Amino acid sequence: MKKIGVMLILCAAIWACKKGTDLIEDNEVFVGFVQPSNFPEPAYDFTRNPITKEGFELGRKLFYEPRLSRNNSIACGSCHIQSAAFTHHGHDVSHGIDDRLGTRNPMPIMNMAWHKEFFWDGGAYHLDLAPINAIHSEVEMDETLPNVLIKLRARPEYRALFKKAFGTDEITDEYFLKALSQFMLLATSANSKYDKVMRAEDGATFTTAEKNGYLLFQKQCASCHSEPLFTDLSYRNNGIRPNRSDDHGRATVTANDKDMYKFKVPSLRNLSYTAPYTHDGRYLSVSRMLDHYRFDVSDLPTLDPIFKRADGTFGIPMTDAEKSDLLAFLKTLEDPTFLSNSLLSEPFGSEFIVN
Repeated sequence: MKKIGVMLILCAAIWACKKGTDLIEDNEVFVGFVQPSNFPEPAYDFTRNPITKEGFELGRKLFYEPRLSRNNSIACGSCHIQSAAFTHHGHDVSHGIDDRLGTRNPMPIMNMAWHKEFFWDGGAYHLDLAPINAIHSEVEMDETLPNVLIKLRARPEYRALFKKAFGTDEITDEYFLKALSQFMLLATSANSKYDKVMRAEDGATFTTAEKNGYLLFQKQCASCHSEPLFTDLSYRNNGIRPNRSDDHGRATVTANDKDMYKFKVPSLRNLSYTAPYTHDGRYLSVSRMLDHYRFDVSDLPTLDPIFKRADGTFGIPMTDAEKSDLLAFLKTLEDPTFLSNSLLSEPFGSEFIVN
């Protein structure tokens, strides 16, 4: 039965990841990371962590492993849910161990190979280091990396998996983090209608509304949400009033007052699945998010100049008809195959631990 389960995973992945995001070939040979033809070169240095089938499978098991938390109840996959494009759907901010509340809305794990810094404030400068933040956070996993490794070493199955992935049964922080990166690096979303139109694939074309929305997007939005990632990876203040937690954003990392209330520009891919929106999850719909730019941009000291109009007002001018067209275009960024790709799902036979 185990062999049949693996075969099903691989066969499903052939369909789910074809063309833009091939992971395996028709002969069921794992080929790892493949750069989509309409994407730029990735930022991640794969020469320092080559993706293998064994490394990826270990990373997938670790991603869904609740032993990464203090009381063995919270896994990475608890707050990064595949059906929500690996975000924490239904919560404005993260809910971690003992149902503790964080202060930020978890960002999606998607197209990580093209990022150099991670989180809303860019506090992690390498993907391999990003999981440490969640493990050590008091409101997320409330554990330590040394304790996690002790728990994994006590499990014979993990020694065997590390041996297969890295040639040694020694469970080290380096191998642990590299395995998690191998899983996250293959979470590539590049098979939306937009991608098919850009690649002239399957005869895909925009409707009139989608085309009009795309033209408006290029005029009003693309300077921050640049194609094809739909983020320029910068940090900007988009005029959202500070909340009660008074999150200083990028300035928390740089200690530079010029970075106050600046947050990383999020990708617009799979927006329908990643609600709520903004760093603190204050907006529940894409429509309401667009209305922020139309009506609610605040004149803060570090407000990005792009939101300052010549007439002294702030925001992005947009009629109701233009908003409707823009919403139609943003729908073309949805990638259902990414959300249903069984290669990225929790592996069969995973344990649920209560103590």
